[in-house]
Amino acid sequence: MKKVLFLFLTLSLFIAGCKDTSFKVSGKLNKPVEGEFLFLQELKASSVETVDSLKINSEGTFSFERKIEFPALYLIKTSNTNFATFLAEPGDNIKITAGYHTLNTPESITGSEGTQKMMDYNNALKNTIAKLNDLNETYMQNADSPELPRIIQTLDSTVQSYLKEINTYTKRYIDENINSLISLVALYQQVAPQVGVLDPVQDIEYFVKVDSSLFRRYPDSEPVKALHEQVQALIERVSAEKGGVAVTGTGSPVPEISLPSQTGEIIKLSSTRGSIVLLDFWAAWCGPCRRENPNLVNAYNKYKNKGFQIYQVSLDKSREDWLKGIEVDKLGQWIHVSDLKYWNSVVVPLYKIESIPYNLLLDKEGKVIASNLRGEELLVKLEEVFSEL
Repeated sequence: MKKVLFLFLTLSLFIAGCKDTSFKVSGKLNKPVEGEFLFLQELKASSVETVDSLKINSEGTFSFERKIEFPALYLIKTSNTNFATFLAEPGDNIKITAGYHTLNTPESITGSEGTQKMMDYNNALKNTIAKLNDLNETYMQNADSPELPRIIQTLDSTVQSYLKEINTYTKRYIDENINSLISLVALYQQVAPQVGVLDPVQDIEYFVKVDSSLFRRYPDSEPVKALHEQVQALIERVSAEKGGVAVTGTGSPVPEISLPSQTGEIIKLSSTRGSIVLLDFWAAWCGPCRRENPNLVNAYNKYKNKGFQIYQVSLDKSREDWLKGIEVDKLGQWIHVSDLKYWNSVVVPLYKIESIPYNLLLDKEGKVIASNLRGEELLVKLEEVFSEL
């Protein structure tokens, strides 16, 4: 990824929709150095902008207030190595207590739920890093041991276990906070220099889902816009290198989709696990898709009570046309999602879609049973599948 959110990669303290209002951050610095400056800075995509400052008084108390339109990451700092980072949202009243020389490890931060969640994550990450450091110490202590090859094998296995553990934790953390800017920051955390918790290629679906959620909510946020550009470039690169991210042969798992429904609710493809699912890609402007829709209605009505679900993804660019197509074709019984980006939708390179209609029939675990089933073929395949359950 050529444009890097380097600030998020180097934060030593990982702390931290919308109305036109402001946030306030205030607090107390213990053992202050009177007359020195305390700065309030906003973290941009590729820079740090000082937005306010004050001289520290003898009591160490401080207060900043700033008008914002959407959530953003800020920090208070005395130097480039002594700062506390927090997530500010419109209406927040954040209070920070910390030592003047130890802003990186504040005693308390209240008034921001997102910041507290970021601190919780940072504690988990620091715990993993500490365990990895312990393994390195074990290696150093046995560097001259004749048992070193066996020890290295054990250490490598343990390292992989720790890395998998924090990777799984991070994905769960992102899923639980998908609508918050803190999910974006989580994408770029590292256990060591140049060693990310998430891999942009192997974990591309998480970069896609965070981008899909945040860009819809905060399209004017500079970090969100930077992420959007990165994800689009990442998708193109991975698609070119691998010939498409999705492996859609029989028995293959499919990538996650996490897009808004007609009401704006984010619905994940994985939420349908446990059902036989037709993942169908269509658009209201697509004539063949519209002609195929009555067959979907017929199939759904016949098998819906046996555990059949349809997750239909639209490549429309007009919300009005999308909703009208659903209404006219009587498709409202099942799940509909779309980012309304036409052929620029995140699902196109992710699933290597070259034309629509296009569909995949998935088993209860989200693995491909068959693809591009049309008309009577769909009914025949569904009868076969449900007769075997």
